[in-house]
Amino acid sequence: MCSLRFSLPLSVPRISLLQSRRYSSCDFSRFFPSCYPGEKLQRGCRRFQSFLKMEVLLRSLRPRLFFRVIWFLGFILFLQFWIAGSIDKNKALVEHLQQHGKLRSDKVAEVMETIDRALFVQKEYPPYVDSPMPIGYNATISAPHMHALCLELLKDHIQPGMHALDVGSGSGYLTACFAMMVGPEGRAVGIEHIPELVAASIENVKRSAAAHLLEKGSLSLHVADGRDGWPEAAPYDAIHVGAAAPEIPKALLDQLKPGGRMVIPVGHFFQDLQVIDKKLDGSITFRNVTGVRYVPLTSRSAQLQNY
Repeated sequence: MCSLRFSLPLSVPRISLLQSRRYSSCDFSRFFPSCYPGEKLQRGCRRFQSFLKMEVLLRSLRPRLFFRVIWFLGFILFLQFWIAGSIDKNKALVEHLQQHGKLRSDKVAEVMETIDRALFVQKEYPPYVDSPMPIGYNATISAPHMHALCLELLKDHIQPGMHALDVGSGSGYLTACFAMMVGPEGRAVGIEHIPELVAASIENVKRSAAAHLLEKGSLSLHVADGRDGWPEAAPYDAIHVGAAAPEIPKALLDQLKPGGRMVIPVGHFFQDLQVIDKKLDGSITFRNVTGVRYVPLTSRSAQLQNY
């Protein structure tokens, strides 16, 4: 264990513990402005350094407690600086994905900007962070960059008037994106085997720009086992699977239209996002896009185990 010793500049005035009482109600907000662009960042850092030089802390706190306080204050400074530059609006999220090469087409960027992700993420979680978020029942909403990737891979197969199936629709976000892309003349179907998630996803969609498509019936969300697909609206030009299957379900292959495409994560612990194309003659081609980590495509009881 190493020991650290701190000394103060001679120019710092000495403050007795009795005199230090006036610091007990110190307004810490002046040391941590809400944002730190330009001069504000420099001024905030100078104030923070001045704060650290207060001898009252060194004289009144035990060393371990002092180090904990300093660590905590440093963490708060970093957190507020990070939040100041974080993505806080849906449009900014889309621009962030474009700048980092996750979004390449204007069509996908437009639909992701139209469907506000915040409406599909639970209120206690930050909606515009590029990370998956829990939605309850051992399920998640995928990270924005994964939604962007899947939409880019399927964009030619979710044109106006086409049919798209979202397996494991969860929050309903990607189903709503599909619906906006296929339009009122097309059909977007989401299936999820947790009834509570289906009910919540319907409410999410009702608050979104895709609400009118839900009312017209071109967008629908159903309680069903994703491994069985949704034969009523088959065949599908595009099928997206939002959970990892140990192997590609035959029912989904059968419901894929000749000329259509499926995007599905395949594997157990090690998973690959696969693109499956069904040619016009019915033959199938496979290719791996990237390694991924999804929740498993499984039964309702298995998913709710230990929940």
